[in-house]
Amino acid sequence: MVTILQVDRPWPEAEKWLLVAVLGVEMVMGVLGNSLVLLAKVMCRGQFCCRYWLPLISLTLSDFGCSVLIISGSFLAMLTGGQRSPWCEVVSLLKFAFISSSIGSIAILCVQRLIGPASTGSALFAVMVTACLASWVTGVVFGSVPVIYAWIKYGYDPAEMLCAVFWENSYSDMLVYILCAFSVCIFVPFLLIFTCSLLSALGCGFTPYSDEESDLSEVAPLLVASYMFCYTPFVVSELILLGRMDLLPAPDWLRTLSSVMSYLDCGLNPLIYCSHQDFREAGLALLWTNRKPPSEPVLTAITKHEL
Repeated sequence: MVTILQVDRPWPEAEKWLLVAVLGVEMVMGVLGNSLVLLAKVMCRGQFCCRYWLPLISLTLSDFGCSVLIISGSFLAMLTGGQRSPWCEVVSLLKFAFISSSIGSIAILCVQRLIGPASTGSALFAVMVTACLASWVTGVVFGSVPVIYAWIKYGYDPAEMLCAVFWENSYSDMLVYILCAFSVCIFVPFLLIFTCSLLSALGCGFTPYSDEESDLSEVAPLLVASYMFCYTPFVVSELILLGRMDLLPAPDWLRTLSSVMSYLDCGLNPLIYCSHQDFREAGLALLWTNRKPPSEPVLTAITKHEL
């Protein structure tokens, strides 16, 4: 049985409504932006080149899920002053799953850009599908293990604007768990991203023909830069937790910044996709020209009149 703690550190009124406004903007950007991206990727695939659709779809689904469940949960928690069970546990479990799936999808995209496209039904494509699923499953597993073994208590933390994890056991348990989670879900994908990006920058790996049209995967460096920038406060806050033997979390301002910045990444990715000209034109066509033109008059009968 997971215990829900209520941490009573209310925000000052001005700061509270500022955060509500910021979360509202991020939620709208994430939900609407990623909804339009999903529609464009599914309905307008013939209007732009996308050789590596699998990791891009996975990344967009992760951003959309985070916007609908996590950002909206923080937004409502700021308005109502807390979260209740079982929503508290669900949000906490899914948050790490979205983090893991996002960086995993970007890593798979970087690997595919290095080795080249894989045809549907090939062994390489099956490996990529398995890797995408693994990035989701590992996030859920690492989010569930502390709950199953009752290592932690959940509590609504105003600093993180959602239910946070409060460790009750020894420092060694927390250290082993966080190191394992970061090694599998964060460090391995980061190492793949860094290695593949470096090799691609040096001209190694797959090189498309010069006469081929521009591919949507060309925005991958921007996706990598955005993820690294937005999740740096989160990594720093976890490193601070690792360095504290008393199991106290990072300072409140840093945890708030880590939440706001990680949410921002979900809204920035649709803007990054739109920096690709063909995708932007396909999206605009979907918005403004996806209406049936008025039907032209059809001759159905001729009536003869005597003058």
